[in-house]
Amino acid sequence: MAAQFGRRLRKGAATTAVAAVAVAALSASQAPGVNDHGRQTAADATPSPDASASDGSATGNSPYYTDLPPLNSPSPSPSTGPGPTTPGTSEAGIPATVLDAYKKAEAALRDAKPGCNLPWQLLAAIGRVESGQARGGRVNAEGTTISPILGPQLDGNGFALIKDTDNGAYDGNSTYDQAVGPMQFIPSTWAWAGRDANGDGKKDPNNIYDAALAAGHYLCRFNWDLSDQKDLDRAILSYNNSREYLNLVMRWLEYYRKGTHEIPDGTGTLPDNRSDNGAGASPSPSAPSTPGTPAAGDSKPKPSPKPEKPGGGGTTKPKPPATPPSTPPTTPSTPPSTSPTPTDTVHHLEDAGTAKLTAMAGDTFTKRISTRAETKAGKAVGKVRIRFTIVGDTDTTFAGGESVATVATNSSGVAVAPALQAGEKTGDVTVRATVVGRMVAGLDYTATVTERAADALARTGDAVLTCTPGGEFANQVEVKATYKGAVADGVAATATLIKSEDDPTANDKGPFFKNAEGKAVRTLTGLKTDGKGLLKLPKLYADDTTGAFLLRINTEGGATLTVELTVAAAETSSPGPSTSPSASPSV
Repeated sequence: MAAQFGRRLRKGAATTAVAAVAVAALSASQAPGVNDHGRQTAADATPSPDASASDGSATGNSPYYTDLPPLNSPSPSPSTGPGPTTPGTSEAGIPATVLDAYKKAEAALRDAKPGCNLPWQLLAAIGRVESGQARGGRVNAEGTTISPILGPQLDGNGFALIKDTDNGAYDGNSTYDQAVGPMQFIPSTWAWAGRDANGDGKKDPNNIYDAALAAGHYLCRFNWDLSDQKDLDRAILSYNNSREYLNLVMRWLEYYRKGTHEIPDGTGTLPDNRSDNGAGASPSPSAPSTPGTPAAGDSKPKPSPKPEKPGGGGTTKPKPPATPPSTPPTTPSTPPSTSPTPTDTVHHLEDAGTAKLTAMAGDTFTKRISTRAETKAGKAVGKVRIRFTIVGDTDTTFAGGESVATVATNSSGVAVAPALQAGEKTGDVTVRATVVGRMVAGLDYTATVTERAADALARTGDAVLTCTPGGEFANQVEVKATYKGAVADGVAATATLIKSEDDPTANDKGPFFKNAEGKAVRTLTGLKTDGKGLLKLPKLYADDTTGAFLLRINTEGGATLTVELTVAAAETSSPGPSTSPSASPSV
């Protein structure tokens, strides 16, 4: 335990001041410079003079975790030993579901507010400072925290004074508000900033997907461009109006920009230090904390509660225990072990009866991938997040254009992926199913994209196609392709002037098309129907041969249409009485 807490800063003075000194010390050890994005590093990121919080703040300026990022690389590598600057990979990594939520929020904001330029690493930095990445990723399959994460009640005693605004709906407190969830929104802010990111019909501040998307929209309001340092400063300060907070978030932002990695849910390192020394940590409304048990707003077990000074905020040293000298003093207890989560019990994945996956280019696959999560004994595991990833060089996506989809297993242990949307690249596509937050072998599925096809062709007009020898056909041939009654667009086709019904080889006389050089050709390839399934052939010409001829059109998928062409001499009429003018009579 002593080694685990060896990184803690010395308590006693106001931790906000301690954090400021620590940031300054780290600034000296990490030389300033310019990162790969051309932005300043955190050491140079002094807030602009006009950077200030907007109306209120997302958190009500609640306390936050003040731990600084490690000095070593965020890339996953074995720890080199104990000490304040050599954390293990769990401290550098981000829990799988939490990381997924940040990246999905960035993608959503890229579409909704492209001018904001929100990086997911900013959400990760704020999530680290606000809740230690949802307490190291202690979330369930839907991304909701396993127990509530609450800040102290904002009663004006060492904190802002914010009386209850939600009748305790989110924080369980009907007297004062408290910051709620992994991104620590106060109820009054969540009332307008909250989002439903996971489509369950609820805006839940305790759900990392909802909270991350809400944080993204909050940071992107006022048309702020977060690639601009001044706007970035304003956005961070609007989240918690503290220059120390801004500097700390910038530290973590730059740290995550250098690279990070995914770790299993629930294995992240919990922060040690809070800006209020943990004095305002509040227990979960449904599970009051006891000595030696971590409170909902805190991160580490404490030997015994520290009595608050009158007025809240600071703390006093606990009095010696009133026990005989022979009784050993109370020591911090290890947090009670928790029951394995459903994810912890998954041993392998099995196919859940997925049918053969085939679709034409541009179409939606009618069958969907089904995967079953099982224990070692083959028992179904529900409420486990399965990630489906399309791998390889393909333009096939899931519905909505995504290449990754995450779905929770049902009570039968089955997760059904969203429908696949075939791209234009034909061939086999691999979709890999993996368990979010657990290292078990993935399961690969093959989906086949075939060429667009038609099963029927029909002329769009009924005009007789005739021409005189050496002339030009007045009407062009146009056909419409369909597949199972629906328009067949983008279907490859060929057109050939054939010798006879029984001999489909190209004729060497009669009607013909012209190529770019004006030469006669009797076979056209590389044709495709348009968006309405229509195909209009080039003009046809005739040589001096008269008679009946056949034009055959074939498409991918087997549709065939034969059109009759006639070349005949022009009809001549019998000569009538002379109509030439008579010679003038002689005089």
